[in-house]
Amino acid sequence: MLNADTQSSPARRLDVVVVGEALIDVVSRPDGDVEHPGGSPANVAYGLGRLGVTTGLLTAIGDDARGAAIEAHLASAGVELLPGARSLARTASATATIAPDGSASYVFDIDWRLEPLAPAYLPKVLHTGSIASFLAPGAGTVRSLLEQAHRECMVTYDPNIRPALLGSHAEAKSAFEELVPLTDVVKLSDEDAQWLYPGQDLEQTAERILQLGTGLAVITAGAEGSLLRTQGTQLSIPSVTTSVADTIGAGDSYMAALILGLLTRGTAGLAPAVLETIGRTASAAAAITVSRPGANPPTLDELRASLDSAAGDTAAQDVAAIGV
Repeated sequence: MLNADTQSSPARRLDVVVVGEALIDVVSRPDGDVEHPGGSPANVAYGLGRLGVTTGLLTAIGDDARGAAIEAHLASAGVELLPGARSLARTASATATIAPDGSASYVFDIDWRLEPLAPAYLPKVLHTGSIASFLAPGAGTVRSLLEQAHRECMVTYDPNIRPALLGSHAEAKSAFEELVPLTDVVKLSDEDAQWLYPGQDLEQTAERILQLGTGLAVITAGAEGSLLRTQGTQLSIPSVTTSVADTIGAGDSYMAALILGLLTRGTAGLAPAVLETIGRTASAAAAITVSRPGANPPTLDELRASLDSAAGDTAAQDVAAIGV
Protein backbone atom coordinates (compact mmCIF):
# COMPACT_ATOMS: atom_id res chain seq x y z
CA MET A 1 0.00 0.00 0.00
CA LEU A 2 1.17 3.53 -0.73
CA ASN A 3 0.10 5.93 1.99
CA ALA A 4 1.31 8.55 4.37
CA ASP A 5 0.98 6.22 7.36
CA THR A 6 3.58 3.49 7.04
CA GLN A 7 2.28 1.85 10.22
CA SER A 8 -1.01 0.89 8.56
CA SER A 9 -1.29 -2.77 7.60
CA PRO A 10 -3.02 -3.38 4.27
CA ALA A 11 -5.91 -5.80 4.31
CA ARG A 12 -4.56 -7.21 1.03
CA ARG A 13 -1.61 -6.60 -1.22
CA LEU A 14 -2.67 -4.50 -4.18
CA ASP A 15 -1.66 -5.18 -7.78
CA VAL A 16 -2.32 -1.59 -8.84
CA VAL A 17 -2.27 1.69 -6.95
CA VAL A 18 -3.79 4.68 -8.72
CA VAL A 19 -2.75 8.14 -7.53
CA GLY A 20 -4.88 11.13 -8.41
CA GLU A 21 -8.06 13.11 -8.07
CA ALA A 22 -11.50 11.77 -7.26
CA LEU A 23 -14.37 14.18 -7.75
CA ILE A 24 -18.06 14.46 -8.51
CA ASP A 25 -19.04 14.87 -12.16
CA VAL A 26 -22.13 17.07 -12.37
CA VAL A 27 -23.53 16.16 -15.79
CA SER A 28 -25.64 18.96 -17.23
CA ARG A 29 -28.24 17.73 -19.70
CA PRO A 30 -31.34 19.40 -21.17
CA ASP A 31 -33.55 17.38 -18.79
CA GLY A 32 -31.56 18.35 -15.66
CA ASP A 33 -28.33 17.77 -13.77
CA VAL A 34 -27.14 14.37 -12.55
CA GLU A 35 -24.19 13.75 -10.21
CA HIS A 36 -21.77 10.83 -10.66
CA PRO A 37 -18.46 9.99 -8.96
CA GLY A 38 -15.62 10.68 -11.38
CA GLY A 39 -12.18 12.10 -11.96
CA SER A 40 -9.88 10.38 -14.42
CA PRO A 41 -7.68 8.52 -11.88
CA ALA A 42 -10.73 7.45 -9.87
CA ASN A 43 -12.37 6.24 -13.09
CA VAL A 44 -9.27 4.20 -13.95
CA ALA A 45 -9.26 2.66 -10.46
CA TYR A 46 -12.96 1.86 -10.72
CA GLY A 47 -12.47 0.37 -14.19
CA LEU A 48 -9.65 -1.84 -12.91
CA GLY A 49 -11.81 -3.01 -10.02
CA ARG A 50 -14.60 -3.92 -12.44
CA LEU A 51 -12.05 -5.95 -14.40
CA GLY A 52 -11.12 -7.96 -11.31
CA VAL A 53 -7.79 -6.27 -10.55
CA THR A 54 -6.95 -5.67 -6.87
CA THR A 55 -6.70 -1.90 -6.83
CA GLY A 56 -6.30 0.96 -4.38
CA LEU A 57 -6.82 4.68 -4.92
CA LEU A 58 -4.62 7.27 -3.24
CA THR A 59 -6.57 10.50 -3.44
CA ALA A 60 -7.95 13.49 -1.52
CA ILE A 61 -11.68 14.04 -0.89
CA GLY A 62 -13.80 15.86 1.66
CA ASP A 63 -15.50 14.34 4.69
CA ASP A 64 -18.88 15.14 3.16
CA ALA A 65 -21.77 13.56 1.29
CA ARG A 66 -19.98 13.74 -2.05
CA GLY A 67 -16.88 12.12 -0.58
CA ALA A 68 -19.04 9.35 0.88
CA ALA A 69 -20.62 8.81 -2.55
CA ILE A 70 -17.17 8.43 -4.11
CA GLU A 71 -16.07 5.95 -1.44
CA ALA A 72 -19.22 3.85 -1.89
CA HIS A 73 -18.82 3.92 -5.67
CA LEU A 74 -15.24 2.67 -5.48
CA ALA A 75 -16.13 0.02 -2.91
CA SER A 76 -18.84 -1.33 -5.23
CA ALA A 77 -16.03 -2.32 -7.62
CA GLY A 78 -13.80 -3.64 -4.84
CA VAL A 79 -11.44 -0.64 -4.97
CA GLU A 80 -9.75 0.26 -1.69
CA LEU A 81 -9.69 3.94 -0.72
CA LEU A 82 -6.25 4.31 0.85
CA PRO A 83 -5.76 5.96 4.26
CA GLY A 84 -5.63 9.73 4.57
CA ALA A 85 -8.06 10.38 1.72
CA ARG A 86 -10.56 12.50 3.68
CA SER A 87 -8.22 15.47 3.87
CA LEU A 88 -10.02 18.28 2.02
CA ALA A 89 -12.52 20.86 3.22
CA ARG A 90 -14.89 19.74 0.46
CA THR A 91 -14.91 17.18 -2.31
CA ALA A 92 -13.95 18.50 -5.74
CA SER A 93 -16.41 18.67 -8.62
CA ALA A 94 -16.44 18.99 -12.40
CA THR A 95 -19.52 20.18 -14.24
CA ALA A 96 -19.76 18.42 -17.61
CA THR A 97 -21.98 19.82 -20.35
CA ILE A 98 -22.92 17.24 -22.98
CA ALA A 99 -22.92 18.36 -26.62
CA PRO A 100 -25.30 16.91 -29.24
CA ASP A 101 -22.54 14.56 -30.50
CA GLY A 102 -22.07 13.13 -27.00
CA SER A 103 -18.79 14.91 -26.26
CA ALA A 104 -18.34 16.65 -22.91
CA SER A 105 -16.83 19.99 -21.84
CA TYR A 106 -15.89 20.64 -18.20
CA VAL A 107 -15.76 23.38 -15.57
CA PHE A 108 -13.78 22.42 -12.43
CA ASP A 109 -13.95 23.26 -8.72
CA ILE A 110 -10.92 21.43 -7.34
CA ASP A 111 -8.26 21.59 -4.66
CA TRP A 112 -5.50 18.99 -5.08
CA ARG A 113 -3.06 18.19 -2.29
CA LEU A 114 -1.52 15.06 -0.75
CA GLU A 115 0.56 14.55 2.35
CA PRO A 116 4.24 13.57 1.74
CA LEU A 117 4.36 9.84 1.05
CA ALA A 118 6.66 7.00 2.06
CA PRO A 119 5.83 3.70 0.32
CA ALA A 120 5.19 0.82 2.71
CA TYR A 121 5.44 -1.44 -0.36
CA LEU A 122 5.16 -1.01 -4.11
CA PRO A 123 2.41 -2.55 -6.24
CA LYS A 124 2.99 -4.21 -9.60
CA VAL A 125 1.70 -1.07 -11.34
CA LEU A 126 1.55 2.53 -10.15
CA HIS A 127 -0.74 4.69 -12.29
CA THR A 128 -1.21 8.45 -12.20
CA GLY A 129 -2.21 11.30 -14.43
CA SER A 130 -4.71 14.01 -15.20
CA ILE A 131 -5.08 17.06 -12.94
CA ALA A 132 -3.11 15.33 -10.17
CA SER A 133 0.09 15.44 -12.20
CA PHE A 134 -0.12 19.18 -12.97
CA LEU A 135 -1.96 21.06 -10.21
CA ALA A 136 0.09 22.31 -7.25
CA PRO A 137 0.65 21.52 -4.48
CA GLY A 138 -0.33 17.87 -4.98
CA ALA A 139 1.55 17.51 -8.27
CA GLY A 140 4.86 17.85 -6.40
CA THR A 141 3.94 14.93 -4.14
CA VAL A 142 2.97 12.84 -7.17
CA ARG A 143 6.30 13.51 -8.82
CA SER A 144 8.17 12.62 -5.62
CA LEU A 145 6.30 9.34 -5.45
CA LEU A 146 7.16 8.48 -9.06
CA GLU A 147 10.81 9.27 -8.37
CA GLN A 148 10.73 6.76 -5.49
CA ALA A 149 8.82 4.07 -7.39
CA HIS A 150 9.77 4.08 -11.05
CA ARG A 151 12.78 1.78 -10.81
CA GLU A 152 10.92 -0.76 -8.66
CA CYS A 153 7.52 -1.13 -10.35
CA MET A 154 5.79 -0.36 -13.62
CA VAL A 155 4.57 3.25 -13.86
CA THR A 156 1.76 4.21 -16.24
CA TYR A 157 0.73 7.79 -16.98
CA ASP A 158 -2.20 9.49 -18.73
CA PRO A 159 -1.91 13.31 -18.78
CA ASN A 160 -5.60 13.73 -19.70
CA ILE A 161 -5.01 17.41 -20.48
CA ARG A 162 -7.44 19.96 -18.98
CA PRO A 163 -6.18 23.30 -20.39
CA ALA A 164 -8.30 25.45 -18.07
CA LEU A 165 -6.34 24.15 -15.06
CA LEU A 166 -2.82 24.02 -16.46
CA GLY A 167 -1.52 27.57 -16.72
CA SER A 168 0.63 28.30 -19.76
CA HIS A 169 1.30 25.78 -22.51
CA ALA A 170 5.04 25.97 -21.84
CA GLU A 171 4.60 25.20 -18.13
CA ALA A 172 2.26 22.27 -18.78
CA LYS A 173 4.48 20.80 -21.50
CA SER A 174 7.50 21.07 -19.22
CA ALA A 175 5.65 19.35 -16.36
CA PHE A 176 4.57 16.55 -18.71
CA GLU A 177 8.04 16.05 -20.16
CA GLU A 178 9.61 15.96 -16.69
CA LEU A 179 7.32 13.09 -15.68
CA VAL A 180 7.66 10.95 -18.82
CA PRO A 181 11.21 9.68 -17.98
CA LEU A 182 9.78 8.32 -14.71
CA THR A 183 7.25 6.14 -16.57
CA ASP A 184 7.09 2.88 -18.49
CA VAL A 185 3.86 3.58 -20.39
CA VAL A 186 2.31 6.89 -21.47
CA LYS A 187 -1.21 6.96 -22.87
CA LEU A 188 -2.82 10.12 -24.22
CA SER A 189 -5.64 11.09 -26.53
CA ASP A 190 -5.19 12.70 -29.92
CA GLU A 191 -6.54 15.92 -28.37
CA ASP A 192 -3.87 15.74 -25.66
CA ALA A 193 -1.22 15.11 -28.30
CA GLN A 194 -2.33 18.04 -30.45
CA TRP A 195 -2.44 20.38 -27.46
CA LEU A 196 1.01 19.38 -26.20
CA TYR A 197 2.65 19.20 -29.64
CA PRO A 198 0.70 21.35 -32.11
CA GLY A 199 1.59 20.79 -35.72
CA GLN A 200 2.96 17.28 -35.18
CA ASP A 201 1.18 14.15 -36.35
CA LEU A 202 0.47 11.31 -33.92
CA GLU A 203 3.47 9.26 -35.05
CA GLN A 204 5.81 12.20 -34.42
CA THR A 205 4.30 12.77 -30.99
CA ALA A 206 4.63 9.10 -30.08
CA GLU A 207 8.27 9.18 -31.18
CA ARG A 208 8.91 12.28 -29.07
CA ILE A 209 7.44 10.58 -25.99
CA LEU A 210 9.62 7.52 -26.54
CA GLN A 211 12.68 9.75 -26.90
CA LEU A 212 11.88 11.24 -23.48
CA GLY A 213 12.36 7.81 -21.95
CA THR A 214 9.13 5.83 -21.67
CA GLY A 215 8.89 2.32 -23.12
CA LEU A 216 5.43 2.37 -24.71
CA ALA A 217 3.52 5.34 -26.13
CA VAL A 218 -0.20 4.94 -26.75
CA ILE A 219 -2.34 7.57 -28.47
CA THR A 220 -6.10 7.10 -28.80
CA ALA A 221 -8.09 8.80 -31.54
CA GLY A 222 -11.74 7.96 -30.87
CA ALA A 223 -13.43 6.42 -33.90
CA GLU A 224 -10.07 6.43 -35.71
CA GLY A 225 -8.67 3.80 -33.32
CA SER A 226 -5.38 3.97 -31.45
CA LEU A 227 -1.64 3.98 -32.06
CA LEU A 228 0.73 1.83 -29.97
CA ARG A 229 4.44 2.44 -30.42
CA THR A 230 7.63 1.13 -28.85
CA GLN A 231 11.20 1.63 -30.08
CA GLY A 232 10.81 -1.43 -32.29
CA THR A 233 7.11 -1.66 -33.14
CA GLN A 234 4.27 0.55 -34.30
CA LEU A 235 0.69 -0.74 -34.51
CA SER A 236 -2.58 0.90 -35.49
CA ILE A 237 -5.55 -0.67 -33.71
CA PRO A 238 -9.04 -0.04 -35.12
CA SER A 239 -11.84 1.19 -32.90
CA VAL A 240 -14.88 -0.97 -32.21
CA THR A 241 -18.01 0.30 -33.93
CA THR A 242 -20.81 1.11 -31.51
CA SER A 243 -23.58 3.62 -30.86
CA VAL A 244 -22.44 6.53 -28.67
CA ALA A 245 -24.39 7.64 -25.59
CA ASP A 246 -21.55 9.94 -24.48
CA THR A 247 -17.77 9.81 -24.27
CA ILE A 248 -17.43 10.29 -20.50
CA GLY A 249 -14.86 7.86 -19.13
CA ALA A 250 -13.97 6.28 -22.48
CA GLY A 251 -10.27 7.09 -22.22
CA ASP A 252 -10.21 5.93 -18.60
CA SER A 253 -11.79 2.60 -19.53
CA TYR A 254 -9.20 2.23 -22.27
CA MET A 255 -6.47 2.95 -19.71
CA ALA A 256 -7.84 0.43 -17.20
CA ALA A 257 -7.98 -2.31 -19.83
CA LEU A 258 -4.50 -1.34 -21.04
CA ILE A 259 -3.15 -1.82 -17.50
CA LEU A 260 -4.98 -5.14 -17.26
CA GLY A 261 -3.30 -6.26 -20.46
CA LEU A 262 0.12 -5.24 -19.15
CA LEU A 263 -0.49 -7.21 -15.95
CA THR A 264 -1.57 -10.37 -17.77
CA ARG A 265 0.74 -10.37 -20.79
CA GLY A 266 2.98 -13.19 -19.55
CA THR A 267 6.64 -13.34 -20.51
CA ALA A 268 6.46 -12.04 -24.09
CA GLY A 269 7.10 -8.42 -23.11
CA LEU A 270 5.86 -5.92 -25.68
CA ALA A 271 6.10 -8.15 -28.74
CA PRO A 272 3.82 -7.09 -31.62
CA ALA A 273 1.28 -9.86 -30.96
CA VAL A 274 1.10 -8.85 -27.30
CA LEU A 275 0.61 -5.19 -28.18
CA GLU A 276 -2.14 -6.06 -30.63
CA THR A 277 -4.03 -8.09 -28.02
CA ILE A 278 -3.63 -5.34 -25.42
CA GLY A 279 -4.75 -2.66 -27.88
CA ARG A 280 -7.81 -4.58 -29.09
CA THR A 281 -8.84 -5.34 -25.53
CA ALA A 282 -8.53 -1.69 -24.52
CA SER A 283 -10.50 -0.56 -27.59
CA ALA A 284 -13.28 -3.00 -26.77
CA ALA A 285 -13.47 -1.67 -23.21
CA ALA A 286 -13.75 1.93 -24.45
CA ALA A 287 -16.50 0.97 -26.93
CA ILE A 288 -18.59 -0.60 -24.18
CA THR A 289 -18.22 2.54 -22.08
CA VAL A 290 -19.29 5.00 -24.77
CA SER A 291 -22.33 2.88 -25.58
CA ARG A 292 -23.94 3.79 -22.23
CA PRO A 293 -24.23 7.05 -20.26
CA GLY A 294 -21.54 8.23 -17.86
CA ALA A 295 -18.27 6.66 -16.77
CA ASN A 296 -19.64 3.11 -16.73
CA PRO A 297 -16.78 0.74 -17.67
CA PRO A 298 -17.24 -2.93 -18.45
CA THR A 299 -16.97 -5.84 -16.09
CA LEU A 300 -14.52 -8.57 -16.98
CA ASP A 301 -17.37 -10.80 -18.20
CA GLU A 302 -18.71 -8.01 -20.44
CA LEU A 303 -15.27 -7.38 -21.89
CA ARG A 304 -14.70 -11.07 -22.60
CA ALA A 305 -18.12 -11.33 -24.25
CA SER A 306 -17.40 -8.32 -26.44
CA LEU A 307 -14.06 -9.69 -27.60
CA ASP A 308 -15.57 -13.12 -28.18
CA SER A 309 -18.37 -11.62 -30.27
CA ALA A 310 -15.97 -9.48 -32.31
CA ALA A 311 -13.33 -12.05 -33.14
CA GLY A 312 -14.55 -15.52 -32.19
CA ASP A 313 -12.79 -18.14 -30.15
CA THR A 314 -9.28 -16.69 -30.65
CA ALA A 315 -10.18 -13.51 -28.80
CA ALA A 316 -11.72 -15.52 -25.99
CA GLN A 317 -8.47 -17.46 -25.66
CA ASP A 318 -6.47 -14.20 -25.70
CA VAL A 319 -8.24 -12.98 -22.58
CA ALA A 320 -8.65 -16.35 -20.90
CA ALA A 321 -5.77 -15.55 -18.53
CA ILE A 322 -7.26 -12.22 -17.45
CA GLY A 323 -8.10 -12.05 -13.77
CA VAL A 324 -5.35 -11.25 -11.30
